[in-house]
Amino acid sequence: MTDRELLELIAAEVGSLKKDMKEAKDRLQSVENTVIKIENDHGEKLKALFDGYVQNSEKLERIEKEVTRQEEVILRKVK
Repeated sequence: MTDRELLELIAAEVGSLKKDMKEAKDRLQSVENTVIKIENDHGEKLKALFDGYVQNSEKLERIEKEVTRQEEVILRKVK
């Protein structure tokens, strides 16, 4: 194998590596975009779940206060 043939072979391999690196970068960018989309989607869902939790907690507090008030009324009538 001559020096020229060796250099051509090396150049061809480097070209192939550059192509593979570009494909890998493109796939990585696609994965990054997908992850960002998933994070945003899950963030919105978690926010909605948290808001629901807060609403349920507030409702339970109102119910607890009303039950306590009713218990006091009943205890007064019993005495």
